[in-house]
Amino acid sequence: MDDIELLEQHAIDAAMNLQWQNAIELNNQIIKLNKDNESAHLRLGFIYLQLKDVTKAKRYYSKALKIQPRNSVALQNLERIKVLEKAKTQKSGDAQVSFAADLFIEAIGKTKTVALANLGQKNVLARLTIGQPVCLKIKKRRVEVRSLAGDYIGNLPDDLSKRLIFFLKAKSSYFTFIRESTFTKVIVFIKEEKKGKGVTKQISFPLNIQTKIIETPPNQSGEEKEEETEDQEEHIDAWEKMAQEQPNTDDKEMLLDIQRDDLDEEE
Repeated sequence: MDDIELLEQHAIDAAMNLQWQNAIELNNQIIKLNKDNESAHLRLGFIYLQLKDVTKAKRYYSKALKIQPRNSVALQNLERIKVLEKAKTQKSGDAQVSFAADLFIEAIGKTKTVALANLGQKNVLARLTIGQPVCLKIKKRRVEVRSLAGDYIGNLPDDLSKRLIFFLKAKSSYFTFIRESTFTKVIVFIKEEKKGKGVTKQISFPLNIQTKIIETPPNQSGEEKEEETEDQEEHIDAWEKMAQEQPNTDDKEMLLDIQRDDLDEEE
């Protein structure tokens, strides 16, 4: 492995760990050794975009485009910068926050990395940065991802939405951060913070996300038992309402599963 390859690996590792200043220095060392290193210019453009230094980001993406005029990454990010320049100011609710390098550490059953569907407007997506905290919001049968300022970013896939709606209604809470963002793809990292009482024995993110949630309430008494009964009544009401609505294909399959469970219990 030559000097440039070694520097590139260190530069990538630094960026992955959000060590921006270290990554900047490493990429600049690469450019000193090879001024036409397209990847180093692209990485610097990306880093400065995360740091919200639009001027420097534009400079490095433009240099990468001169090296390779058809580079899709440079073209797309220069378009993103145009949106940012047009907007001029950023909403205070979306301010960049410094995070520890272990922000995206995976934990089986407690974390999930997922690409969003039905992405929002470009002027919202253009402001997203890696590590930016966002929030989950139930909207009918889907879970939306919104900025802290309330701007719509996208929604979780249907299967994950159905699962998390159950957990969120049971008072579970999650930390959610932007892991990757372009105009055509936004990936978020969701980390379980705590589980609600009704789902303490359930796994938020099983390997098969469609794994059924089986309610196994713990032995309780007094006020806690009353709260659990109320939660169960809310879930029953929700299923009755769903049964009255015109179900889609997925819902029909889910209702059939419930009916089969009821028949098994009667037998």
